[in-house]
Amino acid sequence: MKLICIGRNYTDHITELENEKPDDPVVFQKPDTAILLKKQPFFIPDFSNDVHYEVELLVKITRVGKHIQPKFAHKYYDEIGLGIDFTARDLQAKLKAKGLPWEKAKSFDGAAVIGEKWLDKTQFSDLNNINFSLKKNDEIVQSGNSSLMLWKIDELIAYISTFFTLKIGDVIFTGTPAGVGPVSPEDNLTGFIEGEEIFSINIK
Repeated sequence: MKLICIGRNYTDHITELENEKPDDPVVFQKPDTAILLKKQPFFIPDFSNDVHYEVELLVKITRVGKHIQPKFAHKYYDEIGLGIDFTARDLQAKLKAKGLPWEKAKSFDGAAVIGEKWLDKTQFSDLNNINFSLKKNDEIVQSGNSSLMLWKIDELIAYISTFFTLKIGDVIFTGTPAGVGPVSPEDNLTGFIEGEEIFSINIK
C-alpha cells in the first residue's frame, strides 16, 4: 500500500506558503507507518514545535494500473475520502532551505489521517465540484472545493501512473486548500465532505 501525496495543487495554498506555482504536480509519498491508527489521538512529535494540519480529499485505488489515460482514470476508483497530511512545518522549512527531501517533515509516524468513512463517488453529481472542510475546536479553519484543484482527480491518477504502478488499496492525497495552521495539545480536528462528518481526532 502506498500513500501518494500531491503538493501545491491549490493556488491559494501556494500563495499562503509563498511557494512557486509548479509546472507539473508535486508528488511525494508517505509510508504505511505514517497512517494514524483508528481511534487513536495524534501525538505531536518531539522533533517539531510547529506541526500543521492540511485537510485533503482522498481517492482509494481499486485496480492495478500503469500509464493510465485521463479518460480511463475514472475506472480506477469508486470512493472519495478525506484525510489530513500533518506537516512539521519548521522541519520542512529547514529541509527546503537546504534543497533536501521533505520526508522527515511529512512522513513520520501518525502523519497521515485517513477518515474511516468513504463515500461512493456516484453520490456526487460532479467530482470536480466537491465541498470539504476542516474544523479546529468547532471553528472552520479550512474550506475547499475540488473545482479549485490545479490538477483534477483523473489528471492526477494519469500523471502519477506515469511514474508509479498504482495498486489496489493505494491512497492518493490530492492536495490542500488555504488555511493550514498549527495544532496544539487538546485541540480537536473534525473533517467534513459536503457537510457530512468523515473523521474526528484529538491532538495530544
